Amino acid sequence: PEETVTGSFASFIHAARPEHLSQTVRQRSKRMILDSIGVGLVGSTTRVFDIALRYCRLYSSVAVSSVYGKPGVKLSPTLAAFTNGVATHSMDFDDTWHPATHPSGAVLPALLAASQMLPPSTKPNGLDFLLAFNVGLEVQGRLMHFSTEAHDIPKRFHPPSVVGTLGSAAATAKLLSLSSAQCCHALGIAASLAGAPMANAATQAKPLHVGNATRLGLEAALLAARGMEASPLILDDIPGCSGFSAFYSLYQPKPLAAPGEHHEFLLEKQDIAFKRFPAHLGMHWVVDAALSVRNLFINYAGSFSPSLIRTIVLRIPVSKYINRPFPSSEHQARHSFQFNACAALLDGEVGLGSFSESSIHRQELRELLDKVVVEHPEDNVANFDKMYGEVALLLHSGDILTGKCDTFYGHWRKPLSKESLLKKFRSNASHVLPEEKIEAIITLVDNLENLSDSSQL
Repeated sequence: PEETVTGSFASFIHAARPEHLSQTVRQRSKRMILDSIGVGLVGSTTRVFDIALRYCRLYSSVAVSSVYGKPGVKLSPTLAAFTNGVATHSMDFDDTWHPATHPSGAVLPALLAASQMLPPSTKPNGLDFLLAFNVGLEVQGRLMHFSTEAHDIPKRFHPPSVVGTLGSAAATAKLLSLSSAQCCHALGIAASLAGAPMANAATQAKPLHVGNATRLGLEAALLAARGMEASPLILDDIPGCSGFSAFYSLYQPKPLAAPGEHHEFLLEKQDIAFKRFPAHLGMHWVVDAALSVRNLFINYAGSFSPSLIRTIVLRIPVSKYINRPFPSSEHQARHSFQFNACAALLDGEVGLGSFSESSIHRQELRELLDKVVVEHPEDNVANFDKMYGEVALLLHSGDILTGKCDTFYGHWRKPLSKESLLKKFRSNASHVLPEEKIEAIITLVDNLENLSDSSQL
């Protein structure tokens, strides 16, 4: 089995050890854990989270795992993972990698729930937890490189529902210390539970993709631990019989090298993107471009005066599900180039309040949206590593002002500073936690390697 692609992944999951994590990988992944918890906490204030929680509380089961933002509320491990995964993606505020997926939300809730599930004598320590988290990230990242299709903004399947489910299974299998054979079966089982269509982007159903990924990956690992078997070739390219290749075209799987001397974790080479406001990652380019041209406009006219603008030209990549001229809901607004550009122009910022019902339906915002024209330059490809955002204001005077963003602040090429990341976490967590608990979480995550019992997190 080790000679197959699937076997190599199972062997990697089983053989990975804490000493294989470099200092860079540890530090970057702890930033991801902290950000993801903060995003989950503020996400616990949303309507879609409330729907998911009320659904999960219909079931009577062993309630041992905690729920974001709800002191005293506990659910079964799988339902807690699901609910917290929904919270993490409820505002589209969670981290993004390249090729495109939301890696933390698909893994962290499963590990938090599993840590509380295990009996006291077998609780994983903080270093075990950090290793399992990175195993889940690594599996997702490697799977995304199996197809050139995955490098561009997706059209068919939402990536965390595909690679995230297997990443959750891998991470949980590692935390549970499954054998290599069990890790192989966990991946195979997870593949049968994976996949969600892109048509549900910009709806309340989209957060379910991350909730299901983390929950179903946990379930796959638990089933494998109890003896369930699946295809030992699920990741391999078998002509005439699709496994994981069903999700991607031009599928070219590659084995995963054993951890240690011959393997470098992807997180070592490819940092993560953290969002400054709760919207689809593509929005961050147009917002920064809009803020840039807004400053030019104020210098030009003395203040922002929409009446002086004849046309607003957005130069963006082709991506149907985030090209929404007149969004009518918060989830549509989070996936609208036009809305985010106009909100930034009008308000000088985009934040949590930008996606409220009253903000979305403002008359002055609608008047700006009426002026938007979209162009798709050939050199602006739908790829988070190559795209750009450009906003041009064509004025009634005949003058043209232009702002362009190639790399927004928070992108892996321009990562958030420690101060900015902590500011975001504190702001998000403050919606549901008092200051002393917020600071306690920051300290726990910062010293995760030294934590004797990861369920304390």
